[in-house]
Amino acid sequence: MTGKDIVLVLDCADLDRSAAFWCEVLDYRAEPGGTGRYRRLLPAGRPGVELLLQRVPEPKTDVKNRLHLDLRVPDLTTEVARVIEAGGRQVTDTPVVEDGWTWHVLADPDGNEFCVLQPPLPK
Repeated sequence: MTGKDIVLVLDCADLDRSAAFWCEVLDYRAEPGGTGRYRRLLPAGRPGVELLLQRVPEPKTDVKNRLHLDLRVPDLTTEVARVIEAGGRQVTDTPVVEDGWTWHVLADPDGNEFCVLQPPLPK
């Protein structure tokens, strides 16, 4: 290793369930041979940040996440529906709108919250 890489580590209860969800949502692939407490997820055929799933025994607490993922998408409604179909849960009933950005807060199967957001439309 010659440089520094950012790897996002996400706690989960079930590696297979979480890998299936995040691979579907992010268009990532699980690295073959993942065993034990960890599963590496990598972008499918393109550069990107590694997502490392870590199986932990304790459930998520109701404390606000100090770090979360944002998925920037061109069509908020379509993407939210796709994430819910993949097993996500919508947390916000109505979209949040701030400074031209529009988003929903969703949660993965373990309750980890993330945002799906649409940038401002070009003027």
